[in-house]
Amino acid sequence: MGGRDARQGRTTVTLEDVARAAGVHYSTVSRALDPTAVRRVSVDTRKHIQSVAKKMGYQPDMVATGLKRGRTQTVAAIVADLGNPSIAPVLRGIASRLEPAGFMSLFAETQDDSSRLERILNHLLSRRVDAIILTAGRVGDSRILRRFVGRGIPVVLALQGVPGIRLPSCTNDDLLGGTLAAQHLLGLGHRRLAQLRGRADVQSLSQRAKGFSKAIAAAGATEVIIPSTAPLGTADDGRRLMRVVLESKRAQPTGVFAHHDLMALGALTLAEERGLNCPRDFSIIGYHDLPNLERLVPALTTIRQPLEEAGRAASDMVLHILNSPSRQPRSHRLAPTLVVRQSTGPAPEPVIQTVRK
Repeated sequence: MGGRDARQGRTTVTLEDVARAAGVHYSTVSRALDPTAVRRVSVDTRKHIQSVAKKMGYQPDMVATGLKRGRTQTVAAIVADLGNPSIAPVLRGIASRLEPAGFMSLFAETQDDSSRLERILNHLLSRRVDAIILTAGRVGDSRILRRFVGRGIPVVLALQGVPGIRLPSCTNDDLLGGTLAAQHLLGLGHRRLAQLRGRADVQSLSQRAKGFSKAIAAAGATEVIIPSTAPLGTADDGRRLMRVVLESKRAQPTGVFAHHDLMALGALTLAEERGLNCPRDFSIIGYHDLPNLERLVPALTTIRQPLEEAGRAASDMVLHILNSPSRQPRSHRLAPTLVVRQSTGPAPEPVIQTVRK
């Protein structure tokens, strides 16, 4: 039974072996074990064949399948930082859609470096991946992408767009996210507000900043501008920017918006080390809604992004392109939501000093 795999020194189970054991034709087995053709086999026959194949230890030959279809059955997801906890739900969403469709997910990290992105794209091209989901695009990367997409591999943008190039995309409405953060603080009576901003060359972050600033201006409130930005969006970045706020000679803001939950945590820690109490003395709101924020003291108010949903939607767009290459999927934008917890509260009353005569 089966053939000898010289590379591994073991006997492999073939489709013909499964067909003989199941008592059905080879072509029926081929369809029943192919995620793209399984619907052409009746449910009972499909279950019987799949059960026999599992007992026999059948493993599909993906190399042979790829050669037959002109595909490798692999889709690459490129991210900026694999250590960023907000990216894990996105990757989970991607894998949850691709695996049942018979595709293997490959993950690569740019470390927010455009030259590294270009090297990764060229490497994936040589690997002949079927498609790419890019979550790490930066302002200015359109030149790299324009040259790459002409090579025939579909690219879908996820989480954030890249100005200057039109590609199918599933992004979050970060302009709305920044607006929601400002409106929440304004609604609590805060009139001096600041934001701990991320990189200006990442479109999603610049959109958050824009939404926040526009809402403050529209309300006639004051935005305290912090000249520095956070290159990585880490807790250390949050501490550093909050130190700039607290050591400024200007009147301090009572409401703070951090572009990432980790930055909010760093800022909150530093403020409390300086003797400030949240939310009595100031309020702070983060972005993403990372796991376990509700366990903090105070629990962090944040803007929740549908991250796993974004991963699933991007994968659905890739599958649509691969199955119907003549019809481009429609790009769409996912709406964030405000999650109110204990780190935001009413603006503190102004201190009125009386002068003795």
